[in-house]
Amino acid sequence: MKITDVEAIYVRSEKVRELCDSGQDALIVRVHTDAGISGIGEVDSNPLAAKGAIEGPYSHTMTCGLRELVLGADPFETEKIWHKMYQGNLYGGRRGAGFHAMSGIDLALWDIKGKALEMPVWKLLGGGFHQRLRCYASSLWGPTPAATKDLARRYADRGFSAVKFGWEPMGQDEATDIALVREARAGLGEEPDLLVDAGLVWDAKTAIQRVRAFEEHRIFWLEEPLMPDNYEGYRRLSEAVDTRIAAGEEESGRASFIELMDRGKVDVVQVDLTRVGGFTEAVKIAALAQDRGVRVANHGFTTYINVAAALHFLNSIPNALIAEYVAEEETTLRDHLTRQRITAQDGMLDIPQEPGLGVELDEEAVERFRVV
Repeated sequence: MKITDVEAIYVRSEKVRELCDSGQDALIVRVHTDAGISGIGEVDSNPLAAKGAIEGPYSHTMTCGLRELVLGADPFETEKIWHKMYQGNLYGGRRGAGFHAMSGIDLALWDIKGKALEMPVWKLLGGGFHQRLRCYASSLWGPTPAATKDLARRYADRGFSAVKFGWEPMGQDEATDIALVREARAGLGEEPDLLVDAGLVWDAKTAIQRVRAFEEHRIFWLEEPLMPDNYEGYRRLSEAVDTRIAAGEEESGRASFIELMDRGKVDVVQVDLTRVGGFTEAVKIAALAQDRGVRVANHGFTTYINVAAALHFLNSIPNALIAEYVAEEETTLRDHLTRQRITAQDGMLDIPQEPGLGVELDEEAVERFRVV
């Protein structure tokens, strides 16, 4: 079996709001083979930058479009292909969009392998730790503390045992920050876990102050309060408080996760399969975390391709903590792009059992939202 083509398909919602919601557009990757089997993946990044990294022509030995590097390769040789992409993309792909672009291809290759062998990806990875995984309802904060309380109550009523709120309007001032967390807890009640995503808004001292102010509301973790390169700040924060500190969605490959764990001393690393280099790199990151006693959660605020990939990944590692599940109440782009919709029942997600990733594109919807 040989790779015959790689498509990078940019899809975008008809209306895009100016807020931190990465589910409003997507870059879907589809890899074709001469055996008639195709696989799909996704890249959560700057979509057109990642598309260019895939479709670009040969420039020189360390700057080449990823499609050019993988054409003619055997899709089963995922480790070999990963290293070929990394080496041939070295100038632009050690971090950021160029690295993210590799993720979509790698995910699609594992999808092809699973389909060819009629096995789910988690089994190919040697997993099988779970039949179901606990997930948290992931949401942006409401526009006000009162609106957040109402949202929290509705998520609790839907059976979620854990709920996360994040980003705007947190970070405006101390009173608003505390009110958002207080009202979220009031809406959830006593039992469900409350997760807080600060959205990169504070310095280390402010983050320490906020964690201490949030303690009475019993938050499960504080996520990404600092800018991602502030590893020293993460260390100071992690060593000063008992609350779990989670981060990682801004990181690319294992080298940056080592910095986050060894210098930043975080308690939970958040691995986004569509940014970290796909399954091939993600399992290495999880192994490094396991060696350090660090738990792993996924990050994913995009399509069901990402959700499915995360479930396969988390089911293949021993140190999975919890899964992110976007629980927005309005229909979004992700609800149209695949034939399958992955839904939570009683705060749990079933592990996919179908071959490959277990999701297929809705071709009519892809054409409807396709930009280039």
